[in-house]
Amino acid sequence: MQWSVYRWLDGDHATAGRVTDPGQFAADLADFLAALYQVDPAGGPPPGQHNFFRGGPLTMNDSEARAAISALGSEIDDVRAAEVWEAAISASWHDPPAWLHGDVSPENLLVRDGRLSAVIDFGCSAVGDPACDTDIAWTFLAGQSRQVFRNRLAADEATWARGRGWSLWKAMIVLLRALKDDPADAIETKRVIREILADHENAA
Repeated sequence: MQWSVYRWLDGDHATAGRVTDPGQFAADLADFLAALYQVDPAGGPPPGQHNFFRGGPLTMNDSEARAAISALGSEIDDVRAAEVWEAAISASWHDPPAWLHGDVSPENLLVRDGRLSAVIDFGCSAVGDPACDTDIAWTFLAGQSRQVFRNRLAADEATWARGRGWSLWKAMIVLLRALKDDPADAIETKRVIREILADHENAA
């Protein structure tokens, strides 16, 4: 595999305890992503196997998502999960392709002196639909900081709906594995799913 070594970046992976002001953190992250989406996408790679098709159409995951909703049964609110998924695949993306990070997770966000200091690991980058980058809104942000992130990113309802769908699909796949192998991870993943479903309900 191709790889590179860059200069060292000081900071620690983002955790709730390391972030001094969640709202400021959300604003800084949104500003970074908004700037990334303005970079000229010409010549960039489309979503594919190299990034697990992040940034591609959600319809690629349709059968897997529906099967997961069915398989999880009483583990989640399957009725609301189905509503979130239907809303996501109905929110078609028609904007020009943009660079996306593809893996905006706490492990790839560095914090220094309480604030976001760097975004790392661009191995899942591609040129496509950046809605998948909103996954952090439900996995790490909450309440006011989530709203700050959305407002600062200027994410419209269609983008937010696709983001919820992407995050739900991903969380359900993780939950199916965790129920067998990692009870602690299952508890956290169920929390994420509840956040996604509640966000959808509040928007309805």
